[in-house]
Amino acid sequence: MFPKVKICCISSLAEAKMAIEHGASALGLVAKMPSGPGPISDELIQEIAASIPPPIASFLLTSRTNAAEIAAHQQAVGTNTVQIVDALSEGTYADLRTALPGISIVQVIHVIDERSVEEALEIAPQVDALLLDSGNPNLAVKELGGTGRVHNWALSRQIVEQAAKPVFLAGGLKAENVRAAMDAVQPWGIDLCSSVRTNGSLDPLKLETFFKAVYG
Repeated sequence: MFPKVKICCISSLAEAKMAIEHGASALGLVAKMPSGPGPISDELIQEIAASIPPPIASFLLTSRTNAAEIAAHQQAVGTNTVQIVDALSEGTYADLRTALPGISIVQVIHVIDERSVEEALEIAPQVDALLLDSGNPNLAVKELGGTGRVHNWALSRQIVEQAAKPVFLAGGLKAENVRAAMDAVQPWGIDLCSSVRTNGSLDPLKLETFFKAVYG
């Protein structure tokens, strides 16, 4: 079975349409972040999310860490999925469930070492899916995604095998390595941003090449 493909850092209605036409199952809409590519205004996120047809998933990438604030953020923009890119600091996933009925909750795990595996397995029962990325939230300026780096896929494979929830793989994926990533990790979905862009804009040729590499 082929993985779902999520194209992240969507920045316009035209990019959303292009990604869907090439085969994306989900689109990532990046809100304000401490670092990394692709942030757009909440107003634009709302506009793009409203344009995305079912069954395509619309992901709000939020760096907020307070459950009440995360819920308010999703309610303001109207996506059908919320992707939490940092660890919850206040409130619980149960609070999010209560505040956001029918909204999918995806937690990002930044795969750094064996502790990341433990974190993923602890959180998995409380969310709808995990997304494994290559950031580092421990830095002075947090890296919460969009690094373009590959992490240790062996750790990611452990999470996929043990989490009992859908797992997206992110971090440095491109046409040249995505089949190796799929073989090594066996993810439910894959997520990418920079490798299908030229000068920051979504590139139809790179999209086509990537999807051929996945579904070839």
